[in-house]
This record gives sequence, C-alpha cells and structure tokens, in this order.
Amino acid sequence: MQLADGIDPSMFLKGAASVAAESSTGTWTKVEDRPDSGLKKADEFKAIVFDMDKKNHLFKVAYKTDLFEYDNMAGFLAGPVGNIGGMKMVKGLRLMDIRFPKAIVTAFPGPRYGIAGVRDLLQQDKKHRGMPILGNVPKPKVGRTAQEQAVLARRLWTAGDGSFDFVKDDENLTSLSFNRFEDRVKLVHQAQTEVEKQTGFKKLYLCNITHSNFDVMMKRTDMIKSYGGRCMMLDVVASGVGAVHTMRLKNPELIIHAHRAMHAFMTRESGAGISGKGDINGFSVSMFILAKIFLMLGVDSMHSGSPKSKMEDYGEAEEIGS
Repeated sequence: MQLADGIDPSMFLKGAASVAAESSTGTWTKVEDRPDSGLKKADEFKAIVFDMDKKNHLFKVAYKTDLFEYDNMAGFLAGPVGNIGGMKMVKGLRLMDIRFPKAIVTAFPGPRYGIAGVRDLLQQDKKHRGMPILGNVPKPKVGRTAQEQAVLARRLWTAGDGSFDFVKDDENLTSLSFNRFEDRVKLVHQAQTEVEKQTGFKKLYLCNITHSNFDVMMKRTDMIKSYGGRCMMLDVVASGVGAVHTMRLKNPELIIHAHRAMHAFMTRESGAGISGKGDINGFSVSMFILAKIFLMLGVDSMHSGSPKSKMEDYGEAEEIGS
C-alpha cells in the first residue's frame, strides 16, 4: 500500500485499518446505534489487519467467511477488491495474494479435466506424459481465411514427427467477416480428424468461442462437439467471472482453455512493490490471484504469457524457474 501524498508515513496502520474496514463492514459515516442497526453483527464480522511490514508497505487482512456467499465469485470480489481502490487515503494498492479457505474453494466446480485429464483425452503414452504438451499459435493473430487457417493447422500438426498436440486461436479471432466461426470450426476440425488418422496422435484445436452473448458461446461449443472437437478457448478476463462460472456449470464436456487478454489493465504494476519489496505506482491485483480464481471457476489450462519476450517482465521467468 502507498499512502496518498501529504499523509504522514506514521498513518500506515490507520490506512491499513481503513482498507480492512472498507472491504468488510466499515462505512464512511456514523451509524446510529439502535437494536436494528446491524452494528453488533458488523463489529463481529469486521476484517482484521495483521502481519504489518511497514518497511515494505505490506500487510495482511483476515476476513470471516460469514461475509461471503461461498459460491459467488462476483460477490466475493466486491469485498477485497471492491471500493478500496477509490479511497482518498491511498494512492497505490496492490493485492498480492488471496488464500481461500477450503469451504469457499470447494463451493466452486474447479476444472473438469485439469492437465492430467487433458493428457487422457490426448491418449498420451507413458513417454509423452513425461513431456510438455506442445502446440502453436499461428501468427499473425488475424488475417487468414478459415480455409487458410485449416491448411496451416494441418501443416503445424504434421510438422516434425507429427507429435505437436494443439493449435490455438488468438484472443481476437472470434467470428470475423473474412473468417467466420462456423467455417473455421468445421474446416479446422476436419483437418484435425484427418491428421489424427495420418499421425496416430490425438490433437486439440483450442477454438475461440468468446462472445458477449452467452447463448452464442453455448452454440459455438455445440458446433465444436458436433465436429469431434475436445477443447474451447475463452477470453476469461474480458468475458468475466460470471460467464466462466456458468460455462463450467453448463458442462459442455470440453476442455476450457483460458486466455487472459485484458488482464494487464488489472495486474500491471511498474514499481518495486510488484514483488512486495518497495513502492507501488497504482492499483492492481496480481496475476496469481486471477489464475486462482479462474481455476476455481473451472478452467483446465491458462495462457500464461511469454516471459522474456514482448510483454512486460514481472520477474515471472525467475518465479517459474523457482
């Protein structure tokens, strides 16, 4: 947490307490103490600050589970990352992690398959189970027709010894005037079926179903299944926690691969506080939290970006290596 300009650093504890209060049962105005005011319960359920680290501007907040509807992620987020980013007392705040209790974790469906289940669908033998699941994301992101997409997918799946596992759509390739979803899903899956017979390896096409209308997304999952597909791709941050949760509960029996497009408008931070060791320059949550949330909601795999490449380097390569 970074206190606002002009506020004495000695007010750090008060700032932390204000964050805890605003994200739980606190309010900005005085409430009359009456039998029906709710103040007694509010005091009972208030959040508590602990493990203060003033040097590194860190603190932890404990919340009672009574404050949350266990299986409602949208409702949950309205607490720890609700109004606190708008408080005048702070000019920077980063949520580093959330440790969900078992009661909340188990209230969500979680992945249908997970990595082990994906390997099962690929029918991998012992040798391949010890290797990474390998694939390719054709570039440029958009520009090919559905026919060209299918031709390229075939080339990628048959490259080398034919053991590449998947081909993936990019985040902004949905249903475009020159590459309609209904054409692409048919042609690429037809190529997949033929390549599987040719190579003897099962394949995945991570087909982007993203749409702001959930009914359209469900129709797209039906099309994937009708052509023998095993996987969908969903822009989970852009679509929102409600869409992801509902998609998992509707259970179309497809692997859900999550693309994190738009996450950086929530997660990006350029200060030393990105790793908990100094100042921060804005308001953000860590990608680690988003990954936890979407795992709980039911995604099987997630696009993790490309450390040491074109994107902002948060030290992810070192964290992954450790």
